[in-house]
Amino acid sequence: MGCSFGDSKGKEGGLLTGSQLSPIHIMRHLNTNCSRSACQNAAQLLRRPVEVQSVRNMDLKLLFIANLLGIICYSCAQQEGNDCIKANAKSCGECIQVGEKCGWCTDADFLKQGEPTSARCDELESLKKKGCGVTLIENPRGSKTINKDVEVTNRSKSGAEKLKPEDITQIQPQKLTLNLRSGEAQSFNLKFKRAEDYPIDLYYLMDLSFSMKDDLENVKNLGTSLMVEMSKITSDFRIGFGSFVEKTVMPYISTTPAKLLNPCTGDQNCTSPFSYKNVLKLTSDGQQFNTLVGQQQISGNLDSPEGGFDAIMQVAVCGDAIGWRNVTRLLVFSTDAGFHFAGDGKLGGIVLPNDGKCHLENNMYTMSHYYVRNHLT
Repeated sequence: MGCSFGDSKGKEGGLLTGSQLSPIHIMRHLNTNCSRSACQNAAQLLRRPVEVQSVRNMDLKLLFIANLLGIICYSCAQQEGNDCIKANAKSCGECIQVGEKCGWCTDADFLKQGEPTSARCDELESLKKKGCGVTLIENPRGSKTINKDVEVTNRSKSGAEKLKPEDITQIQPQKLTLNLRSGEAQSFNLKFKRAEDYPIDLYYLMDLSFSMKDDLENVKNLGTSLMVEMSKITSDFRIGFGSFVEKTVMPYISTTPAKLLNPCTGDQNCTSPFSYKNVLKLTSDGQQFNTLVGQQQISGNLDSPEGGFDAIMQVAVCGDAIGWRNVTRLLVFSTDAGFHFAGDGKLGGIVLPNDGKCHLENNMYTMSHYYVRNHLT
């Protein structure tokens, strides 16, 4: 015999479960239209926990899987965020270069069965938690050692005893040794004081192409004026002079015999073209500067850009020929034209890069036709 039931409001089904109801509860709250035996059978069915247990078992399985996935994801996140492990270092040297937080465990019994050698490289706290003793963890730190620390020279220009350049100290410390660990910063204090009456070397490098003719006349009396003005700054001042034009090959200059003797047109009397000439070595004689500059003649070339960078290189590297001292060095570069760019040397069949060495013979640059000028790319 079957039966049907509903709640007290007449709605079919209801929200009550068999695990929550007793037969008496069912009889009180359900309207039945079946026999007593049929209702008792229905109540017994509601008491059975089979379906409820199935749901509970499914919930437990889902909870277990969720926890397992959470643990796996956490482990993966930890490993991805650890640069030491991710580096897969095979040696102590590789490990400590990864970063300042990485250490290398030297304990012979540290590795567990199946673990790779790279497991020895990990963050310091992780190694300790895994059982590696502090004394067995290689974790070198950076350091600094001051080797020379002479006080900066403290004197005034007036009434001060004259010192040699090598006896004047403007920066402190002068020498130090740094042992650097990858990822770890090292800092040190640096003191600088500009010494008064410090020696100065000034080299005047001038473009002597034809367009600079008017400027040459102004420079002829520059030596005396410079000596007077610089004497207000230092009592040890020296001045030198050099000139440049252009590379001595086509198409930068005309290579016809007549133009090689006098590159200027008309009745202009010009000197033969040249690349760079060291006219006057650094000297404290301002009058000698005026005399030699007054003897200079203008030259000429074909293109507008000039060969000034070749001259600058020779002035910089020919220390003995120029007379540079280990003091303040000033290079005054005077021109009214631009400079050649990278690739211009190919026009003259010159492709070898400048070797950065001095090539002066009798104070003349001899390799302008062989090396590409220093230029901007």
